Amino acid sequence: MTPPFFAQWESATLVADFLAGRDAATDPHWTGSGADSATEYATWASHLCGMACLKMALATRGEAHRIHDLRRAVQARGGYVVEGEAIHGLIYAGAVSFLQERGIPARIVLDEPTEDIPAKLAGGRLFIASVHASIRRPETQPPQRGGHLVLVFGVDEAGRLRFHNPSGDTEDTRRDVRMTLSTFSRFHAERGILLG
Repeated sequence: MTPPFFAQWESATLVADFLAGRDAATDPHWTGSGADSATEYATWASHLCGMACLKMALATRGEAHRIHDLRRAVQARGGYVVEGEAIHGLIYAGAVSFLQERGIPARIVLDEPTEDIPAKLAGGRLFIASVHASIRRPETQPPQRGGHLVLVFGVDEAGRLRFHNPSGDTEDTRRDVRMTLSTFSRFHAERGILLG
């Protein structure tokens, strides 16, 4: 089953503009996020890739959540730490705690190679994988691995991973992206959260 797609901004068609510097507070759909203000929305928007993945994973189970409702719940469990103007997170333990409290099996994955992902997805499991945000440009060499999260949900008939990227800037780079294991591994930090 292909999970519903959600971007980390409410207006997925404007992601390219936001990445290019447009103020997220101008997102015409920001109120749908559950943020208390356009300012709060803009402050958090670039930090919510993990919550977008969580929103997609929960939607697969028939649960509808606003992204800031999820963020607040996970933050209350240590999933985000705010120090002045700096936001640290997603801290995986907070998200795993939130999921486990809801009766959803989840565990942190560390130092497990990309080649192991297909086996992890058996039985309909989902994997929130840490990758570099430049994965939307697979022909490039990332400066590092990790720092961004995508939802991996399947493997196609050619053996390519299937995933949703909450910061994809075109339809092809955000929804049901197909990528070989070798290409994905250049961006993958070999860590994340396994659900199910």
